[in-house]
Amino acid sequence: MEERKIVVADPTPVGLFGLAMVTLVASSQKLGWTVGTANIIPWAFFLGASAQLYACIQDAKKNNLFGATAFGGYAFFWYAIAFTWMASGGVFGEGLMGGDSNQLAFAFVGYGIFSVFMTIGSLTTNKVLFSIFVLIDLLFLGLSMSTFGIMKEAMHDLAAYSEFLIAMLSFYGSGAIVINNQFGRTVLPLGKGLVQPK
Repeated sequence: MEERKIVVADPTPVGLFGLAMVTLVASSQKLGWTVGTANIIPWAFFLGASAQLYACIQDAKKNNLFGATAFGGYAFFWYAIAFTWMASGGVFGEGLMGGDSNQLAFAFVGYGIFSVFMTIGSLTTNKVLFSIFVLIDLLFLGLSMSTFGIMKEAMHDLAAYSEFLIAMLSFYGSGAIVINNQFGRTVLPLGKGLVQPK
C-alpha cells in the first residue's frame, strides 16, 4: 500500500492574524475608542477563537506541540469570553445574567499562569513571538487585578495598552511570515529566539 505524505502549511500567520484582529477590536473598547462588548463577540468567536483553533489543529498535524498548545489554549479563551459576554447580555436567559465577577477574575489568573509558562517556551521561537507573550502576561495581570478591583484604573490601563500592542505585534508577525515566505528571504525580521533548543 502506497503511503502519502500530507504537507501542511505553516498556520502561524492565520493564528496571529486572528489574534491581531480580536485584540485590536477588544482593545478599542478598553481604550474608550468604542463602547460595549456586543459587537466584539463576532470577532472573538470567529477570529480570536476559530482562526486560532484552526491554527492549533494544523500545528498539531505538524507535530508542533508549542504552536498547537498556544493557539488551542487562546482559542478556547476567546470562545469562553464570547459566551460570557453573551450570557451577560441575556442571550441565554435572565438567569445567567450578572454573576460573580470574581469567577472571571480567577479565569484570568488561570490564563495568566498558562501565559507565563508559554512565555518561557516562546524563548526558543523568535523575538516577536516572545514579545507578544510578554504582553499577554501583562494583559492577564491587568485583567485579573482590575476584575478583582485591585488598583482598578491603573490595571485596566495596563490591560488596554498591552492588548493594543499585542494586536500591532501580531499583525507584524503574521505579515512577516507571509512576506518572508513569498520572497524566499528575510524581508521583515522576526529575530532569533533568545534560547536555542538542543
